[in-house]
Amino acid sequence: MSDFDAFEIKMRTAGMGDAPVAVFRRNYEALLRNETGMIPEESIEPNADLLKAEELPSHQEPGLLGQVAVIKLNGGLGTGMGLQGPKSLLAVRKGVNFLDLMIRQTLSLREQSGKKVRLLLMNSFSTSEETLGHLAKYESDGLSSATEVEMMQNMIPKIDAETLKPVEWPVDPEQEWCPPGHGDLYPALVGSGWLDRLLAEGVKYAFVSNSDNLGAILDPSLLAFFAESGAPFMMEVTRRTAADKKGGHLAKRKRDGRLLLREVAQCPEENLEEFQNIGKHRYFNTNSLWLNLERLKAQLGADSGVLPLPMIKNRKTVDPRDPGSTPVFQLEIAMGSAIECFEGALAIEVPRSRFAPVKTTSDLLALRSDAYEILENGQVRLRNERNGVPPDISLSAEYKLVESLDALGVPSLIKCDSLVVSGLIAFEEGVIVEGDVKFENPQAERKVIAAGTYKNGSY
Repeated sequence: MSDFDAFEIKMRTAGMGDAPVAVFRRNYEALLRNETGMIPEESIEPNADLLKAEELPSHQEPGLLGQVAVIKLNGGLGTGMGLQGPKSLLAVRKGVNFLDLMIRQTLSLREQSGKKVRLLLMNSFSTSEETLGHLAKYESDGLSSATEVEMMQNMIPKIDAETLKPVEWPVDPEQEWCPPGHGDLYPALVGSGWLDRLLAEGVKYAFVSNSDNLGAILDPSLLAFFAESGAPFMMEVTRRTAADKKGGHLAKRKRDGRLLLREVAQCPEENLEEFQNIGKHRYFNTNSLWLNLERLKAQLGADSGVLPLPMIKNRKTVDPRDPGSTPVFQLEIAMGSAIECFEGALAIEVPRSRFAPVKTTSDLLALRSDAYEILENGQVRLRNERNGVPPDISLSAEYKLVESLDALGVPSLIKCDSLVVSGLIAFEEGVIVEGDVKFENPQAERKVIAAGTYKNGSY
């Protein structure tokens, strides 16, 4: 029996098809070869100025909207914020969650175009049931059935770091599995049959983004540009700031001129200073992508059904809550790294407003405040008064979990530059924060902040 046979048997028994098995085989063989995936500075060059989305002509082609599917990556649970269910069910405003906004956006596009704009949710085994349960209320809109809205993310086995065999954890067998990263989009599209189904329905393009990025909505002008370009793949990028210097960046490979992504794990230690040079490497991936589905199918055929995405090796323990449990490797792939697989792939600079992910309770507090507005079509955006810059919010450890925000309250932040909350605080209705403001309370009893305007100072 080969090194891989035990993994294939395990995956087939769990119902995984040819596409995810082939991808996992490729990554496992890369692990055995001890591939590092390093991208040294001398092998790349920075990107010149990119075309800006704001410079595109305003474009409305209703016919094109009938040829696009919106795909949302909806496999996350938001455990970092204390959630037990899908992150997309997190309330943005009273009675409205991320998923409701996605539905509003879809229905608005259908109304504009008179076309059946397709919404696909890439769910995980952890998010499927609750997501579909919430969608039941949209049955009359044809957006409740799994056969119409769901594409399932695959699962892959965790690898015992010592033996390089499938890890065994009888006390909780579910811990023997992990998600393969959002690069699973491509094998999931193939293995689920959705790629062929969409093409058969006349859908030529897909707009893909994270479900927690409420700034990522289908922009008809971007769709028109992408369709006219004939490009196989387009990535939305935005400018790196000092806060982004440790994150991955876009670059161009010298030997063939192709665009690629370089993550910090792929950067040799001696190149870290250059990696963090945001004046040199100016753009980062927002994880919002545009795919030409016909070109994707052709590229998959040329690559024997598996896009050659760089493998990311993560060291974990089989039970993430138990640091003493068996050490494992989890192999992941990132969907944005596919940019290097396509000849003629594009990147376009988008405003920061199209990148508004909710990763922490600080992000959520800003989103729930009047610094943002929610339009009837489901779009979430910074108010014009913000000039494209969100308030910089820092909350102390007491506010790590979502439920803690209820006791904190939501002040007005439309004129806030930065807000620091340290200790137990409760904002009364009518609190207005302007400029740079810090609220501190070293006491065990919650401090109430009375209604009024608080400007540039500590309170």
